[in-house]
Amino acid sequence: MKTNCEYCMYYEYDEEYECMTCTMDLDEDEMQRFLTDTFRECPYFRMGDEYTIVRKQI
Repeated sequence: MKTNCEYCMYYEYDEEYECMTCTMDLDEDEMQRFLTDTFRECPYFRMGDEYTIVRKQI
């Protein structure tokens, strides 16, 4: 099953870079796969919705 970063609770908007980024601490290989869009089955994927994301930001 392919995970979609847009629905992950670790995929957040970074105001400094003005783009969406993964907030997980990825190692070098994982980051390279993430940036080249070949990260098919992310082991850190957690389904997030607006309510869980807002609770995390408070």
